[in-house]
Parts: sequence; structure tokens; C-alpha cells
Amino acid sequence: MSNIIFKATLIGLLSLGSIGITFAADETMKAEKPTLFTPKDMQWSEGPNSIPKGAKISVLEGDLSKEGPFTIRIMLPANYTISPHTHPGIEHVTVISGEFNIGMGDKLDKNIATKLPTGSFAFMDPQMHHYAFTRGKTVIQLHGIGPWDIIYINPKDDPRNSNKTHETM
Repeated sequence: MSNIIFKATLIGLLSLGSIGITFAADETMKAEKPTLFTPKDMQWSEGPNSIPKGAKISVLEGDLSKEGPFTIRIMLPANYTISPHTHPGIEHVTVISGEFNIGMGDKLDKNIATKLPTGSFAFMDPQMHHYAFTRGKTVIQLHGIGPWDIIYINPKDDPRNSNKTHETM
């Protein structure tokens, strides 16, 4: 008799536990709403003052100036160049359209850069010296963990040293 009562109690407790787990899972699922962007939803603004003028940026996720994940799109005009630099965190780049060129080192040399066509992906570890340029209009997606920053190898190449009108990033 006590064995039957024990089994009934155990089944009852397990049932209540599974109901609680179901409710907890349901609440978690309700809290997770996807954020979706189509190209027409993206809002573009002038790029940050840490990169040369002419770039447009669309922030898709996060805040570049704060700790945490971020995803941005950067629209670059033809013949755009970002001089040799590093980042304090890992940088992930996906080429959305056009062709993006990346070279490694402290000196910009367009002859030894790697051409990344649409659909390409690259990542650079923190403190990796690299540069980038376009030949035609290009859109890239950049994601990583903030805060994001760019440190130019030659301080004279840093647009922030000569341009005080853009928002700082």
C-alpha cells in the first residue's frame, strides 16, 4: 500500500515539475522576439568620424560604443580606403555586395591585398594590422563584440585628428 502511495506521489510531483518547466519555457519563448530587417527597413546615416568621410552606416544590432554584440552594415563608395589599423576586438566582415579588398601589414599596398567578392567572409583577430579599400561601390556587414574602435598605425591617417564634426565611435 505504501508503495502505491509513493508511486502516486512521485508521479504527481513529476507532473507538476513538467508543467512548471513548460510554463517557464513558454515565458522564455514569448520574451524572445526576432528583430528582422529587409533592405528597405535599414536606416543609413553618415559613418562615424573614425573612418574616412563618404561611408554610410546602418546599425542592425547593439551599440558600437558599449560592451556587447553588435552588427552593422557599411556602404562604401568606389575608391574608398581605410589606412592600416587595428581593432581591440575580433572583427568579422561579410561582403554583402561589391568587392572588398583587405591587406595585412603596416603599409598600404593595393598590389598584395586579397580581393573578396560578394558573399566572402573574413575575420581579423584583435590587434591584427590590416587595411581595406574598394574599387567600386561596396556594402559590408561587420559584427563583433563591443566596444568597437579603430586604432590607426600612423596617427596622421586617423580622420578624428582632422575632422571634429562627425559623431565619435
